[in-house]
Amino acid sequence: MKERIAFIDYLRIAACFLVMLVHASENFYGADSSGLAGNMSMLANEQNRLWVALYDGGLGRVSVPLFMIVSAFLLVPMPKDMTMSAFYRRRFLRILPPFICFLLLYCLLPLAWGGMTWEQSLADLRMLPFNFPSMGGHLWFMYPLISLYLIIPVISPWLRHASARDERLFLWVFILSTFIPWLHRFVSPELWGECFWNPFSALWYCSGFIGYLVLAHYIRTHLHWTRSKRIAVGLVCFLVGGAFTAWSFWWKGTPGQLIETPMLEWAWEFCTPNVLCATFGVFLLFTCIRKQTAPKAVTGLAKLTFGMYLMHLFFLAPIAGWIIGGDAAHPLLPVWAAIPAIAVLTFICCAVTTKHLSLIPGSKYVIG
Repeated sequence: MKERIAFIDYLRIAACFLVMLVHASENFYGADSSGLAGNMSMLANEQNRLWVALYDGGLGRVSVPLFMIVSAFLLVPMPKDMTMSAFYRRRFLRILPPFICFLLLYCLLPLAWGGMTWEQSLADLRMLPFNFPSMGGHLWFMYPLISLYLIIPVISPWLRHASARDERLFLWVFILSTFIPWLHRFVSPELWGECFWNPFSALWYCSGFIGYLVLAHYIRTHLHWTRSKRIAVGLVCFLVGGAFTAWSFWWKGTPGQLIETPMLEWAWEFCTPNVLCATFGVFLLFTCIRKQTAPKAVTGLAKLTFGMYLMHLFFLAPIAGWIIGGDAAHPLLPVWAAIPAIAVLTFICCAVTTKHLSLIPGSKYVIG
């Protein structure tokens, strides 16, 4: 059995909670009753504008990149004696059965409480071979995760022999690529060779979550900073990146006005400079945890986080509906308390449910 890394267990729990904090926040700027931000958004008042910017932008945006870094930190480079097919078999047997299970659940289970129509359910089922269902938007994350797993055997030989300088060169190109979302919005939708017959730009193969994969390996293998330096740099990066991410939303959001969600979230994509900066900072801070082993409760909870992530929208939607009461401007609790309350209650419900499911034989095929 592979030895567990204490700070990774803490980080998994934190990232899982932050995902729920993000989705709790979305209830306060979505322009429809779905509970999640769609193509259009609208903020009800200045309170919602401020607290969504802080919770969702300033804190929560690092959640997905942290999950990517954790996976890469543990898996790259893959062992020399492991074949590509063996790696795929081991990794995909861990994630695909639960993923497929919840794809079906999000297509069918809402029928039980009238959360969707049969027509919508059948339409979602027909699309399952091609994309996630309409009620399971958070499952988008599984597709880039699958992509990372597919590329790990290809990139592992290079990472195994690459020098720190080589990896830094790649990371600088990746950092340059993180400006592309901004350039797409404010300069041109087509950059560096992109056009209607070619979506692949000059930086295509050095962009996206593969950059976080290389970053994770670089931190683990080549970054030999002292603990005090990691704390100092990590804190500055987190505060600077998080502050910019929060400000970007606050700047674009005007209460009472409809706005296209991509413009409101113009700096919230996971591969943007500010989110990269904040993610790097948070990860460095967690590496400063000195404990060699985490408490049993932490380790046990960390093992449940994949299942908690998969199921959390089943709990978050009714909890948010109860606290918000159909009026995002006047929820049951003040907005500053409502958003974390939704996330905490969702987290607890998911943890309890996943723990009970884990006691059932064969549960790994449902919750991972």
